[in-house]
Parts: sequence; C-alpha cells; structure tokens
Amino acid sequence: MADRYDVVITVVNQKGHCAWGHEKGDRWVCSGTTPGGVCLSAFGTLLPDIRTMQFGGTFPWAEEPDAVEVTCSDGTNPVTFELRRVKKQ
Repeated sequence: MADRYDVVITVVNQKGHCAWGHEKGDRWVCSGTTPGGVCLSAFGTLLPDIRTMQFGGTFPWAEEPDAVEVTCSDGTNPVTFELRRVKKQ
C-alpha cells in the first residue's frame, strides 16, 4: 500500500469578505475525516487535491512536491489555501 499522509490546510490569503470568516493564518489538519470549520464550498474545491496529496501525488505546477496553493470557488471574495503534506503520526 502507498504511504499515507496528513494534509495541513492553511489560509495564506483572503480578499474581500469571506462569509464563513476564514482569515489568513487559519489552520486545520485533514487526516481521515473532514476538518471542522472549513466551509463546504472551499472543502469541495480542496478535496481532489487533498486526496492526491494524501496518497503521495504531486502537481507539475507546484514549486515544491509537498505543497500546493488552491483558491476557493468564490471569485468575488477568494480565499487561498496552502495544502501541505506531512507524514502521518
């Protein structure tokens, strides 16, 4: 079986007004369950990349193999998240 990783979700930028109150510096760890407090729209956008990272996948456009930035689907008030892969504890 492939290595499994946790993914740390961190808000790195927020423009406008996030209806769910996400702010720069907010942080969650995604392991085997959804992290409490992440807006469902943002989580829906993040989930494919989280799953890729949990199983060791990489993205050719990412500057480093263990991290990628993803922006939520709210084009008016975008929140940008960093997803960072870490070894499961």
